[in-house]
Amino acid sequence: MKQISTKELEKKLAAGEEVSIIDVREAEEVAAGKIPVATNIPLSLLEFRTQDIDKTKAHIIVCRSGGRSAQATMFLEAHGFDVTNMVGGMLDWEGEVK
Repeated sequence: MKQISTKELEKKLAAGEEVSIIDVREAEEVAAGKIPVATNIPLSLLEFRTQDIDKTKAHIIVCRSGGRSAQATMFLEAHGFDVTNMVGGMLDWEGEVK
């Protein structure tokens, strides 16, 4: 499984790189703040929403601490997606949130 640190992702965003981020936390968690460019697809709905994810792009998967995003990353990898888990999750995120 590919992984990225919160600092590496912050650097990509600060450099203006176009990054697809999928936040797999539940809606009430996301309401408390998410990475501005992230799309929320809760882990509980992921298997039903794979058609909403562009298979031609690389995606970074985010959750609260890195556990659920690791599960989502393994699931999506098994279905042919190019995905990377953000280690440490939003607990370690020091960048902008909205």
